[in-house]
Amino acid sequence: MKNLFKIIMLVTAIFAFTCTVEARPRKATQRISQHQLAEKQAKKIAEELALSSEVSAKFITAYVDYRHEVWALGPRQDKQQAGSMTDEQVDSVIQARFDRSQKLLDIRKKYYNEYAKFLTPKQIWRVYDLDAKMMNRLSHRRTPKKKMISTPQVNRHISNNDEALAK
Repeated sequence: MKNLFKIIMLVTAIFAFTCTVEARPRKATQRISQHQLAEKQAKKIAEELALSSEVSAKFITAYVDYRHEVWALGPRQDKQQAGSMTDEQVDSVIQARFDRSQKLLDIRKKYYNEYAKFLTPKQIWRVYDLDAKMMNRLSHRRTPKKKMISTPQVNRHISNNDEALAK
């Protein structure tokens, strides 16, 4: 009888635990839109620069527009290997990179002039610095983390691809 009571209590405890775990709200892993990301970045930069609310509103609008224009250019095409392409293909890839770089430069100049209407050159410098740090941090989130391998002779960092080759 004691064993039956213990089993019933155990089943009840397991049932109660699983019900409370399932009842908890799950953390949303939904990605935010590009517009929301740009707005969030702009607010963070405005906060770092300690801008007034009026200047902050102008900056956020300009920064969101800047980000949209940069994103409209599309991603960089750095993953191509020249060894598997003909000379003409390599040349066209290089020319496309030049074109993209020029478009990016034109956008940066355009928004520098826009920012200069309400920010000082030092503030604009800081905007570019903070923006680069944010973009760097975001790009590192997408790449696989490096693992530390310890050997008697040396400690070194390797990526997941290097680890597969090492085995």
